[in-house]
Amino acid sequence: MITTQMDRLLSFDEKTGILECEAGVCLEDLIRVFVPKGWFVPVTPGTRFVTVGGMFASDVHGKNHHKSGSFSKHVLNFTLLDASGTVHEVDRERNLNLFLATAGGMGLTGMILKVRFQMIPIKSSWIRQKTIKINHLDELLDQFERSDQTTYSVSWVDCMSSGKTLGRSLLMLGEHADPEELPNSLKENIVKLDLRQKLNVPFHLPSGILNSWSIKSFNSLYYHRIQNKENSEFVPLLSYFYPLDSVHQWNRIYGKKGFYQYQCVIPKKPDGANYLRKLLQSISDAKTGSFLAILKLFGPRDEPYLAFASEGYTLALDFPNRTGTEALFKKLDDIVLQSGGRLYLTKDARMSRTMFEEGYPQLGLFKAEKKRIDPENRYTSIQAERLGLVH
Repeated sequence: MITTQMDRLLSFDEKTGILECEAGVCLEDLIRVFVPKGWFVPVTPGTRFVTVGGMFASDVHGKNHHKSGSFSKHVLNFTLLDASGTVHEVDRERNLNLFLATAGGMGLTGMILKVRFQMIPIKSSWIRQKTIKINHLDELLDQFERSDQTTYSVSWVDCMSSGKTLGRSLLMLGEHADPEELPNSLKENIVKLDLRQKLNVPFHLPSGILNSWSIKSFNSLYYHRIQNKENSEFVPLLSYFYPLDSVHQWNRIYGKKGFYQYQCVIPKKPDGANYLRKLLQSISDAKTGSFLAILKLFGPRDEPYLAFASEGYTLALDFPNRTGTEALFKKLDDIVLQSGGRLYLTKDARMSRTMFEEGYPQLGLFKAEKKRIDPENRYTSIQAERLGLVH
């Protein structure tokens, strides 16, 4: 279903920061309207080109999950159109099961019409960023734990590194900047937003461009661009949260065959560090690594039945669609399963039903609510049928 015409802002309380909008409102529009007014979304994914309904249906997480959880934690109530045409006003008090099945439910319980959620106050459109140059995986995980009181944290990982430098990375910590701490050169642009996509990939690059040599070279240059152990600066909010959004049609870098996104969560206990090490070593050994490999810290498990996030670490990578990629994914799948982790439904294009069922222990609760609200399976998808989400 297309909800782009359902894009109205319905109400906003400037005292409490509570916003109600239609599900088709684009995150970019929320940023354009509310950042200059001193408000920001409580949780944001890595792109601003998503709708509020999609954020809720995917129960998106961000760089602050360890502090703020996923998006559904901040949703107060929503309006849902079920398969029979009945409109439901849903909140945790009146219909908790439907709330927990719809959040992260990939749109399978019905059509989300409106969402009411809590925004957060900010004082500028700048992020105070601290970048730490990390030598190996153990140091990275230690720094994540040391920085668990920082609002935002994310790490770019050189997944082509190996040996003593396995997991070398750049850890980027962030806080919303106050106007008083900004240098004079930025104080005239306290809420400046530049939403233009400044770069463009006009055509699909040849498939051979992304190879082990080019990715390894890029990763080395990117890692060594930071000269000091630590570097502090003020960066625009948009570039901190949405670095790829400034490049129009960046997906063409992967050629006409496209790419896969692979995102997993590895529980912190009992041996999360060891399983992360196995994942990174398998990727390095395959020599089909990604120049975009992101590691984030997760806090406690979210409430929804199909919640992806749980206490541990999430690793997200992009891989070109080519011979050998699926074989690598099967190796990674085995490691994720052994760790007690799971794959992210929103980025899935090839997960097996067995892996899905083992990774999502509350699947039965979701399916029971799905059967109650949509007994004839009118809301379905290719993914849902592949994974057995529909009865």
